[in-house]
Amino acid sequence: MTPHETHRTIGRRSFLALAGGTVAGALAACSPQISTAASAEPSGKLPSGAPPPGTKLSIAVRTTQLQLKPAGLEKDLHFTVSQWPNLAAGPDIIQGFRARSIDLAVNAGIPPIQAHAIGVGAKIVAVQVRNHPSYVFATAPGSVITSVAGLRGKKLAFSQGQAQGVVVLRALKEAGLSHDDVELVALPSTQFLTALQSRQVDAAPLGEPTLTKYLTQYGKDGARGVKTDVVDLLTVLWAPNEVLNDEAEAAAVRDFVPLWARGQTWAWENADEWIDTYYVKDQGVSRQDGARIVASLRKPQFPVSWDKAIAWEQETADLMAEGGFVPEQDVAALFDRRFERIAAEAVAAPYRETS
Repeated sequence: MTPHETHRTIGRRSFLALAGGTVAGALAACSPQISTAASAEPSGKLPSGAPPPGTKLSIAVRTTQLQLKPAGLEKDLHFTVSQWPNLAAGPDIIQGFRARSIDLAVNAGIPPIQAHAIGVGAKIVAVQVRNHPSYVFATAPGSVITSVAGLRGKKLAFSQGQAQGVVVLRALKEAGLSHDDVELVALPSTQFLTALQSRQVDAAPLGEPTLTKYLTQYGKDGARGVKTDVVDLLTVLWAPNEVLNDEAEAAAVRDFVPLWARGQTWAWENADEWIDTYYVKDQGVSRQDGARIVASLRKPQFPVSWDKAIAWEQETADLMAEGGFVPEQDVAALFDRRFERIAAEAVAAPYRETS
């Protein structure tokens, strides 16, 4: 099988079949810890005290891992992080939840929708909102695409269970196109660069610092970035229901949420140190590019109320359902509102969204 044959264009219904059947079956086959039955819904009062001694969580939040020490937050971590898996893609996190190898993770809003669609019980425990675009459509070298409208008839990299998938669908809708006006090529976001470089797709949504790395290398060959006004509103912390139903582990999650929020405000207030720590040393971009990326960002915002976040998440789920990618669902069930105010109350007033 050639690399081109590996990245097939898959129909909408096949996406859902892949997520609900093949992937779930493969996960069950490779991990004896996996339970395919939906776990019980978290309930009861949220633990308010410190986690008991010996409590451990596996946390897939790379940025917080790098922020704790320089931000002086390590002393406020009152439980043990057993490991920090360096994973960020939604499908990888969902697999980790199912295998109980990840207890808490950060993602965009769409992975919880995808998890619910395939019967993985998990809840959002913290929310950050971004009111500005964070993805750009990168084109393959030599492409003539200069606008989102120019995507008609083209092959687009599409990851159903990740933020990039929603960016594609929302951008097409704003441009007056439907998913039937393009060819959606099913790929995890980790394969977007390879697909662009080899021209197996014509465009793919990329965020930073991946976008800068790609355009630095292939801009001379005609690759370009096509901007869209589509906002990927949510960054969320989420955890499996099993974790939230365990009193000790739920207390540890509660302990971590403020550190996650404060770590991001520290990074905003200490941009030079964060550029060196994350963009240069961890992500491998130049200091100049790191500074440009940070300058394009906005101050982190943590909503006091989740009403706006839930409404946006419902619009996203409805858009996915309209395309036949997931069943219809009520996304209010994806949020554990016992945690609602914790992140916002952990940061100074300028970082709280109250509207």
